[in-house]
Amino acid sequence: MRYTYLLINLLTVFFPVVLSFDKRVQFYKTWKFIWPGMAITGLFFLFWDVLFTIRGVWSFNPAYIIGVKFFGLPLEEMLFFLTVPFACIFIYACLNHYVKWLMPFRLTGIISSMVILLSILMLILYHDRLYTEITFGLLLLLVVLIQYVFKADWVNRYYLAYIVALLPFYIVNGILTSVPIVLYNNAENLGKRVGTIPFEDHFYLMALLLMNIGFFEYFKRQKLSQ
Repeated sequence: MRYTYLLINLLTVFFPVVLSFDKRVQFYKTWKFIWPGMAITGLFFLFWDVLFTIRGVWSFNPAYIIGVKFFGLPLEEMLFFLTVPFACIFIYACLNHYVKWLMPFRLTGIISSMVILLSILMLILYHDRLYTEITFGLLLLLVVLIQYVFKADWVNRYYLAYIVALLPFYIVNGILTSVPIVLYNNAENLGKRVGTIPFEDHFYLMALLLMNIGFFEYFKRQKLSQ
């Protein structure tokens, strides 16, 4: 069905938008802090997406998209960088409100160190795979900056949100890759999959979410400090 990818985008964002008006979380009051970071991150990832589409790292099944394209990208793929980050930041905000337990900063540092070591290993071993190289290169840079340079105090909450976000990630990405709507060139990735989802997608999500939450926290704190 040509509206499949569009429908996935709409369903991804439907419940977060509706539940944004919950009286306890009141997520809608923080929307103004989300848009600037989503715009910056979205433009970055869209530029990456356009280049990867041109290079044949991935492509889109015309049977499941409406056919409207910008710079070679389907409209649905562009919406993806709005709907998915919005839903993930909603998860982050809900966890901050309802879950009082905080991951110890020592554990946070261990996780960040493991991500850094994995990224370095992937860059050394698979520098000839474009998707692998760019994904782990960006993730390495982001984790080093946020954990060790900026020393952000929200990283422990970010990791918890990422773990929870994996559940909808497996549903959404599982559909996108099993139908398939998005087709991957295995010559540009490890060729390893969790079900039908490429291994790199897990860390692509990690980088996407890290940038969005980072900007969300930055703009929120800038406003509150005024």
